[in-house]
Amino acid sequence: MNSAAVSRHHFLGDTASISRLHTSKILAPSKITTRVKMSLREDGPSLAVVGVTGAVGQEFLSVLSDRDFPYRSIKMLASKRSAGKKQTFEGREYTIEELTVSSFEGIDIALFSAGGSISKEFGPIAAEKGTIVVDNSSAFRMDENVPLVIPEVNPHAMSHIRLGAGKKGALIANPNCSTIICLMAATPLHREAKVIRMVVSTYQAASGAGAAAMEELELQTREVLEGKQPTCKIFKRQYAFNLFSHNASVLSNGYNEEEMKLVKETRKIWNDANVKVTATCIRVPVMRAHAESVNLQFEEPLDENTAREILRSAPGVVIIDDRASNNFPTPLEVSNKDDVAVGRIRQDISQDGNHGLDIFVCGDQVRKGAALNAIQIAELLL
Repeated sequence: MNSAAVSRHHFLGDTASISRLHTSKILAPSKITTRVKMSLREDGPSLAVVGVTGAVGQEFLSVLSDRDFPYRSIKMLASKRSAGKKQTFEGREYTIEELTVSSFEGIDIALFSAGGSISKEFGPIAAEKGTIVVDNSSAFRMDENVPLVIPEVNPHAMSHIRLGAGKKGALIANPNCSTIICLMAATPLHREAKVIRMVVSTYQAASGAGAAAMEELELQTREVLEGKQPTCKIFKRQYAFNLFSHNASVLSNGYNEEEMKLVKETRKIWNDANVKVTATCIRVPVMRAHAESVNLQFEEPLDENTAREILRSAPGVVIIDDRASNNFPTPLEVSNKDDVAVGRIRQDISQDGNHGLDIFVCGDQVRKGAALNAIQIAELLL
């Protein structure tokens, strides 16, 4: 990892107070107008963004710019219908190209967010050409030969993958958004006292279903307030002023695919096939950022004050836990923020001997739950 990446990594870990979460992006006007971007460099890797026109694809570009990710070139890739459109990035105009089998010649790192079928088709092709693919879909997450990585949690899982001339390409999977947000908070506690059972209830925003779902939620809200019949194309039901079980397919065991992702991905990331995980995933009428109620059962006792101190020093985590004023994490507070917020930290009174905790977690699904996590993975390659 080069010095720039190291400094970014250390900055991410400096999360001691919630005030910093709100002020870290506030710059004086003079600094905004005079900032010089140093990311376009001859010694940087060549990049490709697959699915650049989607919500996560656009967030890839935002995060790359925010973090001054170094690159010598960047290729914008999308479907045939988007080919030829223009994309402005860091003051330069790029022409979006159609994704084809020849798109990855000379590409060092490709960020994929175009759906599982596209990833399955083009991910291995890119890797064969020497590209390191960071994939945001579910296509490769449970492949035992593909690391599933949250940089703050298990960076060692990809330690064997390196950039460089003559190096082989590789696939690296980005976990599901709800898994990332949950494990950012649960893992530091797991390291201290070992989680043996975890019960998760998620409250998932429209952003998890893409830009079209976000647009439909906005449209439905206007329609319902105006007394009109809501447009129901994405979820086939009213979303505004409503909530419902996550729209993923329901499996034979009664769990839906989203819930089983949380179960299976947690076991892989923690490298613990025996940890017991159960989940209920709900879609709520929030534009952006997921919330999760997490109940943890530990092998060793862990009191809430110790847990609070552990979380206070955890990288990428901030605490919002003010009982006196009933102030705890909300999706609005973490929208467009890098850090995951944790609150409602309390002893589970149904378990004896300080062997259980309840926590409430909120994180931006598009940011840390997708684009930021992928680019942090790419930073580990530098």
